[in-house]
Amino acid sequence: MDVSDPQLYRDDAWREPFARLRRDDPVHFHADSPYGPYWSVTRHADIMKVELDHATYSSASERGGIQIADQPKGSELPNFIRMDPPRHTAQRKTVAPIVAPSNLANMEGLIRERTAAVLDALPRGETFDWVDRVSTELTALMLATLFDFPQADRRKLTWWSDVAIANVADADAVVKSEAERMAELTTMAQTMAALWQERAAQPPKFDLISMMAHSEATRDMPTREFIGNFGLLIVGGNDTTRNSMTGGLMAVQAHPEELAKVKADRGLLASFVSDLIRWQTPVIHMRRTATRDTELGGKAIRAGDKVVMWYVSGNRDETAIDDPESFRVGRPRARQHLAFGAGIHRCVGDRLAEMQLRILWEEILDRELAIEIVGPPVRLYSNFIRGIRSLPVRIRA
Repeated sequence: MDVSDPQLYRDDAWREPFARLRRDDPVHFHADSPYGPYWSVTRHADIMKVELDHATYSSASERGGIQIADQPKGSELPNFIRMDPPRHTAQRKTVAPIVAPSNLANMEGLIRERTAAVLDALPRGETFDWVDRVSTELTALMLATLFDFPQADRRKLTWWSDVAIANVADADAVVKSEAERMAELTTMAQTMAALWQERAAQPPKFDLISMMAHSEATRDMPTREFIGNFGLLIVGGNDTTRNSMTGGLMAVQAHPEELAKVKADRGLLASFVSDLIRWQTPVIHMRRTATRDTELGGKAIRAGDKVVMWYVSGNRDETAIDDPESFRVGRPRARQHLAFGAGIHRCVGDRLAEMQLRILWEEILDRELAIEIVGPPVRLYSNFIRGIRSLPVRIRA
């Protein structure tokens, strides 16, 4: 059973195949797929074993990286999530301070002010696209702040994120070939390099470009690593939050009683946010490559084997999560989902994403907005990002 087909996720038809794999063969070898042979790891506990053993299961670009699809030979774009320690550790440490708790506290007022402005500008009583007007706009504003990138050009960041994750086999993809993708990402790198040179000539500031320009671990990156790291930071700061903002609205529409709990008790908001991130699971999978012969779930994994952790399946694992198909506020250990990964590669911006989502729902509740989904979502053709390209909604006047 090959669950790598991007059409499964565009059609939102992945639940039943993964339920069968979890039940019948939770560590399953796919001998033949468009991406070559690979192991599917589908249960929460087995995924955690892979995540926490980075010595055995490598993320390194030179071994294949973090997606089921290998990077094009000769065109690899290494970045710190596609590295093993010690290089991973040093580069991650460079950018981590921007999402440290003290800095998040400093940013909360700005995020709330922008969220309020975006919500207040939405039309009442007419249909609009939630993805464009809310999810994309809020994440673009935040990304531009993290980079100290010109706010007037913030949608360039969204565009480059879409380019970076596009499946070029999709007829609707924003780029149609690897060469076209590379040309667009080179434009991105040139734009960032101009800002980099400005920041490098100035005293260090608290933005991602300045932090990287002044860090010993990142200031002399080769061109492809420069492109790879900026691509990673743009996608990481955009896609997970953007799609959780949209998926969260869909979760509430399907389970209105859960929003009612939060209306009655705002103390449940943290749990609400954690479970909507689990329910959406914006990153479908992460891949590792075995560095040595090992055993997982009773199966013999060989050195060089491609091992794919299906987060969408682990977050629906009945053996780890009670009633996993339901969106439920107040779950025990609500943050112990797989949507952010785990171990040394856990999403560096997880607390920022949670804060953005919390503030969005606080502001929605403060305004008592009655938001109705009035048409089906358009989903991304991807086996990597569980993306929602558009969602028509209406706010009752």
